[in-house]
Amino acid sequence: MPDSMSEQLQQDMVCEGLLECFHGLKQLDRDVFQALVTTDEPLTVDEIAEAVDRERSTAYRAVQRLIQTGFIEKEQINYDQGGYYHVYSPTDPSKITDDMQRMLNDWYAKMGQLIQEFENKYEQSETSAPAAES
Repeated sequence: MPDSMSEQLQQDMVCEGLLECFHGLKQLDRDVFQALVTTDEPLTVDEIAEAVDRERSTAYRAVQRLIQTGFIEKEQINYDQGGYYHVYSPTDPSKITDDMQRMLNDWYAKMGQLIQEFENKYEQSETSAPAAES
């Protein structure tokens, strides 16, 4: 069961915690992202799997989650004699932060709407209750 918001606010939050907080990413996803951030060149799935010491299929699933959330990008490299392969690299951090800021703003607006609905609901029930006799 997730912690309440008040409990979450009391905890120390770290930068990497944003990946889990915003997108529900797993430790493996963070490891894959870290492997891509710390290399100078884009990596293939095989290279990623080796970097995080996992099976290729497991690394591929993490790569797919990271692509879906926008944290990494896929590029197709074509062979001169035909055929191709894909390499992966981290998305520009400013794009990631812009997306997280938009998501946070949407969440904030939604919470504000829910709080207003709560107030309206219980304010109406309070005014419709009969006054107590003295």
